[in-house]
Amino acid sequence: MDTTWDCIVVGAGAAGLSAALVLGRARRRTLVVDAGEQSNRHADGIGGLLGNDRRAPIDFYAAGRAELATYPTVELREGDVVGGRRDADGFVLELADGSEEAAQRVLLATGMDYRYPPLEGIEEHWGHSVFHCPFCHGWEHRDRPLAVVDRGRALLLTAWSDDVTLLTDGPADLTSEERERLDEAGVAIDERSIAGLRGPDGTLTAVTFTDGSERPCGGLLVPVTLHQRSPLAAQLGAVFTEPGPLFADALAVDATSATSVPGLFAAGDAAGAMPSVANAVASGNTTAAMVVMSLTTAPRGLDPDATVMDVAVPPIREELGSPSSS
Repeated sequence: MDTTWDCIVVGAGAAGLSAALVLGRARRRTLVVDAGEQSNRHADGIGGLLGNDRRAPIDFYAAGRAELATYPTVELREGDVVGGRRDADGFVLELADGSEEAAQRVLLATGMDYRYPPLEGIEEHWGHSVFHCPFCHGWEHRDRPLAVVDRGRALLLTAWSDDVTLLTDGPADLTSEERERLDEAGVAIDERSIAGLRGPDGTLTAVTFTDGSERPCGGLLVPVTLHQRSPLAAQLGAVFTEPGPLFADALAVDATSATSVPGLFAAGDAAGAMPSVANAVASGNTTAAMVVMSLTTAPRGLDPDATVMDVAVPPIREELGSPSSS
């Protein structure tokens, strides 16, 4: 542990790479540690990201790494951060290989685990013809017979197909108004109990039911719940938001992307950004700018929570009653 980094970025998905790029361009000594668990690594392509639309995630991340390699203050290291602590000078993080790295700031871009319904065959089709975001994958499945297990988004899916079926996986407690609304939109309702998914090489062809029947299907929209992938934030004492329909335990951050722990920032899915690569890139960019600002203002006795626009932002650590910065 010969170097104290300005910032350690944990995670090299879209948010982490975007943050590291901003830090590198600001000439901040930055270590990026990546465990290689990007949520979209199984997807066929990235949908809706300007300049990278339908690009394979592996190619997108490779291009980001190549860009970082041109900045001498940024180092990208393969590995996993397995523990950490805060001390008087900042943070000390423990890596899986037993080494330790010190930093003034830590930016968590660790992402989330996407937990989908336990349907037989869903893992093989996930990221291909089974998806949670129609904006990311709807275009590729347009005009096909589509099904949706998420009743709240059945109407939304009609933007991409006129053949949409709501699968209720058993008798549904839909109100007469809900049924009428779906009927008016042309959404069919199938109340058979789902047995699994069928189709070769990630290409969904049918949903099968427990009675032995099946329904032709070229794409399936399912709900997901996002859970923290890394225990590091909890180990460092960060506060999480209350569980919701989408995020089980997103990190609570303020308008500067700061967590309840002084010097600890978070970006992307882990901080509750709406899941998409475009949002993750934006979140990483903004969060890194806040890190640079805090590193620049704090040594000069200025308020590290102040922004360049001098906008008053109540720091979340005060709202949540966490220890103040020393």
